[in-house]
Amino acid sequence: MTCIDKVEPAAPAAVAVSRNLLTAELAETLKLAVPLALTQLGQIAMMTTDLAFIGRLGSEAVAAAALAHTVFFVSFTIGMGMVSAVSPLAAQAFGAHDPRMLRRALRVGLWAGFFMVLPLMALPFQGERILLALGQAPAAAHLAQQYLFGLAWGILPALWFIALRGFMSAVNRPEPVLWITLAAIPANALMVYLLLYGKWGMPELGLFGAGLATTLVNLGTFVAAAWFCARRRPFRKYHVFARVWRLDWPLLGKLVAVGAPISLAFLLEYGLFGAAGLLMGLISTTALAAHQIALQIAAILFMVPFGVSMAATVRVGHAVGRRDADAVRRAGYVAVALSAVFMSVMTLAVILARFEIAALFLGEASDTTAQLTAALLMIGATFFIADGMQTTTAGALRGMNDTQVPLLFAVISYWLIGFASACALAFLVKLDAAGVWIGLSLGTAVYATLLILRFRLLARKLAV
Repeated sequence: MTCIDKVEPAAPAAVAVSRNLLTAELAETLKLAVPLALTQLGQIAMMTTDLAFIGRLGSEAVAAAALAHTVFFVSFTIGMGMVSAVSPLAAQAFGAHDPRMLRRALRVGLWAGFFMVLPLMALPFQGERILLALGQAPAAAHLAQQYLFGLAWGILPALWFIALRGFMSAVNRPEPVLWITLAAIPANALMVYLLLYGKWGMPELGLFGAGLATTLVNLGTFVAAAWFCARRRPFRKYHVFARVWRLDWPLLGKLVAVGAPISLAFLLEYGLFGAAGLLMGLISTTALAAHQIALQIAAILFMVPFGVSMAATVRVGHAVGRRDADAVRRAGYVAVALSAVFMSVMTLAVILARFEIAALFLGEASDTTAQLTAALLMIGATFFIADGMQTTTAGALRGMNDTQVPLLFAVISYWLIGFASACALAFLVKLDAAGVWIGLSLGTAVYATLLILRFRLLARKLAV
């Protein structure tokens, strides 16, 4: 169910939105999107740092990390989607001037994370068996399991941090999350360096140490965010941790109704890229290593429109809460246009710097891996723009609690079209790694198109 039926235009629909309203909306979106996007870039910077350190151990370690991330993110994205529902629920409450509902939304998000954590940890702990069953090399699967043993313990604090971030964003104050993330970047680099290589008297734990460092950083970021919410203005006036032990079953059910389709859509999306990693593993270790590096670049670029997407959820949610149909449409269109412009510029930059990017990760490693990485980045440029637009449009739809239809679109686009095309092009047409990435590009483009058409349809209904 969406919020469309509950939203009524505050005034008769205008033929065109005035320029000053669009400018004001752009300013408000940027005010939210910039710290959120920088926060996401900070998160990906930590992952990139991990990969850069691991890359110095060789292509086998990079391949093992890729396999570990494939297993881990299948599990983690289920929880991430669920607690992401805190953002639209809290934003709608804020727009409606309902502080009680706002803090209830955060509390049920924290409880949802708690209830899910043990099932979510089960998959990483069985990572080696899963990878072996999927036909991966025993040595790579064993190394991946060591990494997963370190990563799994950080799931709960990471989910709680996402819930707190959604609450802070809903009240128009995402800056503390950015400050916390910026402080975490050097802390993460230091921890990975010490525990991966065993420097400064620390034990040399290898990939397990890299995963453990991530867990410790996740715990630290959650504690810092919780302190801000409890002690600092304007968050403390909401008393979000008062009676936190009291379960709100009706609202928890609503969060599940909104969040479960988000989880499944995330799982289908990230599952596609994870499955692509498994396909690369079947092709060769070189293909898998090149795929992981190229995918990391795509993930870096994705973080900015993902931040814009979170801003779109909040802006649209605010408008839904105050029952302003014109503002709903304006917020969605401005956010999508912003992401499209940014990704267009970044696509050109990646094309021009693809060989330097490969060298940055691989150092003096195999020229074959570097060449393939550059080739995949060139192919990937075809979906960077579509990827940015799909995530931003999905965020706008979440602001209206419209999550079920986008889930159906994800099934069609990512798996019926994207994955099937990747398999066919890689193994039947014999394009190998290039064929996998062409399939990814096709699925992403179809998904973006369907989401934009969906938002356009709902926006037209608002004008009636």
